Formats: sequence, structure tokens, C-alpha cells
Amino acid sequence: MNLSPLIISLKTAGLSTLFSFFLGILIAWGVVSMPRRWQGLVDGILTLPLVLPPTVTGFILLLIFGKNGPIGKFLLSIGIKVVFTVTGAVIAAFVVAFPLMYRTVKAAFEQIDPDLIYAGRTLGMSEMSIFRRVMIPAALPGIGAGLVLSFARALGEFGATLMLAGNLPGRTQTVSLMIYTATAAGDYELASKWVVVIVAISLSSIGLMNWWIDRSRRHGR
Repeated sequence: MNLSPLIISLKTAGLSTLFSFFLGILIAWGVVSMPRRWQGLVDGILTLPLVLPPTVTGFILLLIFGKNGPIGKFLLSIGIKVVFTVTGAVIAAFVVAFPLMYRTVKAAFEQIDPDLIYAGRTLGMSEMSIFRRVMIPAALPGIGAGLVLSFARALGEFGATLMLAGNLPGRTQTVSLMIYTATAAGDYELASKWVVVIVAISLSSIGLMNWWIDRSRRHGR
């Protein structure tokens, strides 16, 4: 069995999860820190890819990163191609997985006891110090859960990836796209093998998430 779909999927999901991890934490912190009158609008925009059909998300990304798109045209001018490349697959996976990381971390930040933050300010800590030394440790269970959920979502991404990166064997064909291709060709045996692989990885991810949350809660007591 050709393992290239698995390698591409893990590479794509890994990179998109890495970006989601850092940006999700920073942006969630920024949103909970901004005035409430703006939070609803910003939160809605950041969460939109979570509720849009994946093909719609992929179409929007294609308009943005295509050769005539505002960002795509600029990237092409400096030699970076997005459409029908692994770069496009990473971007698509990141866009659909990021809301899970962002919302999970944001919820964790909102559940932190405000008195801890006030105490830090009273002690003269800067906002960045409070973020690093108070908020991050208190939100670790949520951060871990968001990390695993965003990875699992990126790993199973299909629609946006197909629209932006295509389904090129050995180049942009992920496990989800391989299952689709094998099923369309009537090769149910091959499709079944890849389904077992993706289910096993997804179950392992859920198990890891539950372990992390349980461990974080025990150490927090």
C-alpha cells in the first residue's frame, strides 16, 4: 500500500496544527482582552470556517490564493505557488482547524477566576507576565484539548483541500482524498484499509486528549 497519502496527511495536519496552536492561543487572548462590544463580531469572523460548508471555504480560499487573487498574485510574484501544492493543503487544513483551537482556548481563558488576574495586576505584573504565568497554566487542559481537536480536524479535512490543493497523487492527495478516489473507482478494499488507518489515528487522538485533560486536572489539584 502506497503510504504517500498518510505522509502528506500527517505533514499537512502537523504544520497546520502548529500554526493553529500559536495563533489560536494569541488570538484567543486578544479577543478575551478586547472590549465586549467587538468580541461578538471578531468571534463570528474567526469561527465562520467552522460552520461554512468545506467547499465554500475552499472556494473562498481559491479566490484569495488563486493566481488572480489579492494574496495569490503577490505570492506568485515572489515565486510562491499555493494552488495545487502542499502549501495550499496546509492553508486549507489550517483554516478549517483553527476555529477549534481558538474557541477551545478562548473558553478556557474565560473560565479562569478573574481574581487571579486582578491579583497579578495588584502585584505589579505586566499583562504579558499574567498571560504567561497565570492564564497559560490555568488554561492548559483547554489548550491540550484544542490542540488535539485541531489536529484531528486537519487530518480529516477534505472539501477545502480538494478545492485549493487538488487531488494529485503523491503531491496533495491526503488520506481523505485517497478514500474518496478509491471509493469512486470501486476499490472498496483499498478504501477500507485507509478508513481503518484514519479511524485508528482519530481514536488515538481522542484518547490522548482525554489523558491530557485528566492529567492536567490531577496536577492542578
